[in-house]
Formats: sequence, C-alpha cells, structure tokens
Amino acid sequence: MNTSSLTDGLFSTVGMQSIFSGSNTIQRMLDVEAALARALAVEDVIPQSAVAAIVSSCRADLMDLDAIAKSVSSAGNLAIPLVKQLTAVVASTDADAARYVHWGATSQDVIDSGRVLQLRDAIDLIAIDLAELADKLAALAHQHRATIMVGRTWMQHAQPTTLGLKIAGWLDAIMRHQDRLQALRTRVCVLQFGGAAGTLASLGESGLTVATSIAKDLSLVLPELPWHTHRDRMGEVATTFGLLTGTLGKIARDIALHAQTEIAELAEPLAQGRGGSSTMPHKRNPVACSAVLACAMRVPALVSTMLTAMVQEQERALGGWQAEWETLPEIASLTSAALNQLREVSSGLSVDAARMRSNIDITQGLIMAESVSLALAQHVGRAVAHELIEEACHQAVESGRSLLEVLKSDPRMPEEFSSSHLEALFDPARYLGEAAAFVDRVLAHHRYRKG
Repeated sequence: MNTSSLTDGLFSTVGMQSIFSGSNTIQRMLDVEAALARALAVEDVIPQSAVAAIVSSCRADLMDLDAIAKSVSSAGNLAIPLVKQLTAVVASTDADAARYVHWGATSQDVIDSGRVLQLRDAIDLIAIDLAELADKLAALAHQHRATIMVGRTWMQHAQPTTLGLKIAGWLDAIMRHQDRLQALRTRVCVLQFGGAAGTLASLGESGLTVATSIAKDLSLVLPELPWHTHRDRMGEVATTFGLLTGTLGKIARDIALHAQTEIAELAEPLAQGRGGSSTMPHKRNPVACSAVLACAMRVPALVSTMLTAMVQEQERALGGWQAEWETLPEIASLTSAALNQLREVSSGLSVDAARMRSNIDITQGLIMAESVSLALAQHVGRAVAHELIEEACHQAVESGRSLLEVLKSDPRMPEEFSSSHLEALFDPARYLGEAAAFVDRVLAHHRYRKG
C-alpha cells in the first residue's frame, strides 16, 4: 500500500476513485474502441462480421492491467499496449476480426475520448454533490437570516451583519459554480477522432461519417474538427474545478476562523472520534475544514500545470499532452474531496447565536461607531461628525468605558441626541442595512433554479 492510498479518504472520494481507477480508465478506452468498430461497420469500412468479436472483447476484465502498466514506459502511452492486448483477445475467438481492431484511429483518439467519458462522469458526480451543498446552505441561510453577528474586515470588527448574509454569500458563489459546470459539460463532452495527424486520411471519404457515428454511439458532440493539440477544453475543466475548490476553501477558512476558541461562533458537527487531539482531550479541531483547505492549496499548482501544458507542438504534442494524464484526475479528486467534506460540515454546522451576539459587545460599542457618526453627520456635517466620533472612540479605549457612556457625557453632542436616541443608535439590529433583503434575493434565486 502506498502513502497516497492511506490518505485517500482526505483527498479523494469513493466515487471519483472509481471514475479514474485503472480498470475504468481502460474500460472507457475500450468503450471508444467498441464504438469505433460499430461505426466502421455501419459505414462499410470493415466487415459487419468483425464487430461482434471486437465489441465482446472490449472488457477491462479481459485485459492484463499489470502488463499494460509495465509497458507504458516503453510504449509512451496506455493505448499502444492496450490495443495490442485487445487484438490478441479478439484473435483468440476470431482471427479475421482481429485485423480490424483500432482501424483508422490513433492512440490519442482513444485516450482523449476515453478521458472525456470519464470527465463527463466526474462533472456529473460533482454537480450532484454541489446541488446538495447548495440546498444545505440555503436551509442554513434561511434559518439564520436574522442571526446577528460581527462583520469583520481585515480580521477586525467592522459592523454588525448576519450569519444568514454570510452563508448567502457562500450559496451565491456555489450557484455560480453550478452554472460554470453546466456550461463546461457542453464544451467538454466532445469526441476526439482525427487519426494520426488530424485529417482522418486513413478512412478516405468515410472519415466524417464514421466520426459522426462514433459520437452518436458515445453520446458525445462531434466537434468541427479534431483537437489533438488544442487543449482549451482540458484547461477549462482544470480552471473550473480550481475556481470551485477556491470557493470551497474560502468557506472552510471562514468556518475555521469562527471556530477559534476566542471567537467560538461556529463549529464542525460533533461526532465520536472527530476533531480530537492525540495529546489534548479538550480539543475540537476543524478537521474537515483542514482537509478542504489542504485540497484548495494543492489544486492551484495543478491547474498551473494544465495551463502550462496547453502550449503544444503542431499536430501532436511532445510532453504537454502527457502531463495532463495524472494531473487532471488529481484535480478532480481533490475537488470532489473538498466538496464532500464541506457537504458533511454543512449538514450539521454548530451555530452559537448567543456567542455571536456577545462578541458584538466586546468592543463596548465601538462596532456601532459608524451608525452614530452617520446620524450625527445630519446635524454637524460628515467631517465634523467623523472627527468627533473618532476622538470619542479613542477616549473609550483609553478609559475602559463604553462608547455610549463617552458620548452621553460629551457636551459637543447636539441636544437632539438624548440618552434614548443614542441607545437606539447602538442597537446592532437597527444597523443591518439590506442584509435581510440580500439573503431573500439569494434564496429566491436558489428556489428559481430548482424550479
């Protein structure tokens, strides 16, 4: 067992491991070979009698995966040893049919089209998990629409906000990623079939009709032309997954920061054996957030590899294409893992609303300074009001008194600012602006998307 397999639970998911497993990678390539044989026969390029033997042999369990793996270093890709084995398997039942295995195709056609089939499954898997996460976030945003908390900028207290607004921000970003995934699927699920140099010369006048039949067989779109060295589609998969993982990392960072002992406003779901320490029994570590952040830190460099690999030579690449093979599945696995971890957290996120409210008071009213300054500006002007309230804030900090106490005793305050009026200005529930409306807008959009 290698090291990576020991940590697969953190950096992959069972579903994504299945999609990009060695056997499924081979099976998807064999699916392309089977579709090729059927299409060739339909267009009378090969005898119809050859199809049954080829198609029935296109099974990964009939192949020696270990032998294929050992041959890759000398062959240069998976398709060459696979086609050799497939030909031998077909020949064992129909020697004549074996002559027509892989007819008219090149290794990259089979590898790329097989990878597209895997990516379609990967996108669908992520889309399902993303929709579930969106639903959970929508429920949380609705539940905490009016839960008041500190809004922080530069990691300092800024103004009051609501937990519902924070979560609505997460949800809004997730819905944008859902749109990106949908658009990505239409652009990526295309056939790769061009022969040795992208002309399909090996099939004469039947090239396009065969390609059309293969695309239909595999439920893929037939592109305008083969795309052997035009890798924008693969780059888009990487960048789309990278953007999604970045957002998941942002959400995990928020939760982890709010889980700090000194803040203690949020916590991951409590479960036996979860988040403990090997030496400190009292710890409740944000382990899921840690896993999400680890994924989010690894993905950007892998995306960079994919973008760098786009600069490919002429009609067939030397190194760039090969650099994609391990990189893209790793990006997909990390994205799926981060999404799965955050989906579990959102299912049982612990919220301490009382702590959120008490944290607003730890600066003794300073968080409401803008509220008072804007009200005062209506009487003395913005600049004078800002200067007066700023000075009062300094006095409050130096004296250990609340800002409200300082202002009540300040003779410069206009007579309109009675004690009750000032106290109202220090009510955080009255200084939330359009927070509730913003939450409602996001939730309405979520409902609309679900139909």
